[in-house]
Amino acid sequence: MTWITYTKPLWLGLLLLTVLSNIWLYQFGTHIMPTDSNGVVLGSLIDLLIVAPLMLMLYRNRLSWKQAILFSAIGCVFVRFLIPGHLLAPYATITWVGVAIEGGLVVIELFLLIRFITYFPRIIAYVKTSSLPILFAFSDALDKHVRKNPIIHVLCSELLMLYYAFASWKKPIPHGITLHKKSSFVAFQLMMIHAIVIETIGIHYWLHEKAPIISLILLAFNIYSVLFFIADLQVMRLTPSVMRGQTVYLSLGLLKRAKIDVAMIEEIIEDDALLQRKKTKDTVEFITRDFEKVYPDIVLKMREPQKVTLAMGFEKHYHYVAIKTDDPHAFKAQLLHEKEKLLAQN
Repeated sequence: MTWITYTKPLWLGLLLLTVLSNIWLYQFGTHIMPTDSNGVVLGSLIDLLIVAPLMLMLYRNRLSWKQAILFSAIGCVFVRFLIPGHLLAPYATITWVGVAIEGGLVVIELFLLIRFITYFPRIIAYVKTSSLPILFAFSDALDKHVRKNPIIHVLCSELLMLYYAFASWKKPIPHGITLHKKSSFVAFQLMMIHAIVIETIGIHYWLHEKAPIISLILLAFNIYSVLFFIADLQVMRLTPSVMRGQTVYLSLGLLKRAKIDVAMIEEIIEDDALLQRKKTKDTVEFITRDFEKVYPDIVLKMREPQKVTLAMGFEKHYHYVAIKTDDPHAFKAQLLHEKEKLLAQN
C-alpha cells in the first residue's frame, strides 16, 4: 500500500490529535461537558476503540484483524483509567469486554514467559561459551532454543536493556573496530539523560496535582528513557564491529544490529559523491549520532536484502548498508581480505 507509506505523517498526526484531545477533555475540560454526557462518552469510545487503532495500523502500514482486536482491547483498558466511572457507567459492559480480551492476552503472554524461563539456563550457558559479543550471542541462543515469537523477542530486548543498564559495568571492552569514539555520541547520550532528569524533576511535581494519571505515565516513560539511553551507551561501548569467519557483526547500540555475510557483498562503494548523496529508504545506516552532519566511509551493496534487527527485536531488510567506523582503513582491509579468501576458495 504505497499511498499509506507516503501518508504516514498524516496518520501519526491524526492519532496524536485523537488521543490527546480525549485526554485533555477528561483531565482538564470536564467542566464544559453537557449535563447529558452520554453522547460525548460514546464519541470518545469510538475514538479510542475504533479510530485510534485504525490510525495506528495505517501509520504502521499493517492492517489485520488481530492487531485491530489487540489495539481495541488496549483502548478499553485505557478508557477505564481515563474516563471517570460515573460518566463511563452506561458503557461499562463494552469496556469490560476489552479488559477480558486483554486479560486473555496476558494469560497467553504469561504462558510464553514461563516457557521462556524454562529455556533461560540453556540460553545463558550458550552466551557464556560463545565468542561473539553478548548482544549477538544472546540473539543466536534465543533463535536456537526458543520458537520465534514477537512477544518473546520484545521481552528479550527489554531484558538486554536492563542487563546493559545495570549489570554490564565491569565487563571488559572486546577487541574490535569501534563506531563511536570519533563522534559526539557519548556527549549526546549524557546530554539526553541530563535533559530527561531535569524535565522529570521540573514537570512531574507541577503536573501531579493537575493530572496525576498523565504525570505517572510521563514519569514511567522518563525512567524508561533514561535506562534506555544508559543501556544504549553501554552497548555501543561493549559491542565494537568484529569479524568472525566470513561474517561481520555490526551494531549501533540497541537501535540496530546486523550480521553481514561477506559473500553477499556485491560492491563496496567508496566514491565521495555517492557517499554524500541523500540515502534512500533501502539503505540502513550504521553511523553514530553527532552534532554535525557526517557521512559514511563506505556503503555495502548487497546481492540480496540484508536483515537488520531493530529495537524491540523487530526486523527489516535493506539492499545497502552505510557504515562509518573509527578506523575505516582497517575495516575495509578486513572486508577485502575475506573477499579475497572467498575468491581463492572458488
